[in-house]
Amino acid sequence: MKSPDFSYVRATSLDEALAMLADSEDAVILAGGQSLVAALNLRLQAPELVIDINHIPGLDRIELAEGKLRIGPLVRHAQLMASAEAARALPLIAQALPHVAHPAIRNRGTTCGSLAYGDPAAEMPACAVALDATLVLASRDGTREVPARDFYDGLYETRRAPHEMLIEARFPAAPEGARAMFAELAVRRGDFASLGLAGQLHLDAGAIAAFDLVAFASEPAPHLLTGVAELALGQRPDARLAADLAQAVAEAVDPLESPLATPAMRRRQYRALAERCLRDAMELADA
Repeated sequence: MKSPDFSYVRATSLDEALAMLADSEDAVILAGGQSLVAALNLRLQAPELVIDINHIPGLDRIELAEGKLRIGPLVRHAQLMASAEAARALPLIAQALPHVAHPAIRNRGTTCGSLAYGDPAAEMPACAVALDATLVLASRDGTREVPARDFYDGLYETRRAPHEMLIEARFPAAPEGARAMFAELAVRRGDFASLGLAGQLHLDAGAIAAFDLVAFASEPAPHLLTGVAELALGQRPDARLAADLAQAVAEAVDPLESPLATPAMRRRQYRALAERCLRDAMELADA
């Protein structure tokens, strides 16, 4: 299919882009376009104006400052994946990025675009929730910061207003010794996941001092598993704990009905995926 008619403008500054967003009743931002163009061609979206921000200088920066990695709205997945600084600061992101679609899409798609779009099967929103990232939204009236844990309301529903643009994602750098937890189930690597887990744990004196785990792809929005974290805190990693936490994950998730699997099957898959993921993060040898 072909997209419906729309007007196209190439913005030359952030202020210009925000002004056009404010003045239009139905405008969208074009950054990587990997989700937007498909939605246009399928006529799932029919905006009156597409605002291209690709020629605005300075929006493709990755900066580590004050203990946070700052990602601009034109940072491509491939650029973030190639950043040694980002990999050191965010080991979870480094683990997740190779699972984001395929190389051609990573070369154009942007991390902030994925965060703003809110696809429940996308890896970056889940990582943002797990790492308690902050999303910076801008409009002609100014900027505001929204915790990623408050940003996602449901299926493709976020706290971003139509006249706002996500201009930066701020991820707290992982503490020394933090261990990433990431795994997903997909027909092929790079395809949309049917279920996944993203998180991070930190040990202090041999016990779990911090634990954040998010289930994604099987529910309308990333699901922070706070009850599982409560069970993990203060415990010493071992095979029994990994199995108990995996069972807790299976009981905490609420998978949607799917033609491919019942919710009960998804919970069994979550239990197996979680135990493998947790054992890897806890560095437990297979029995």
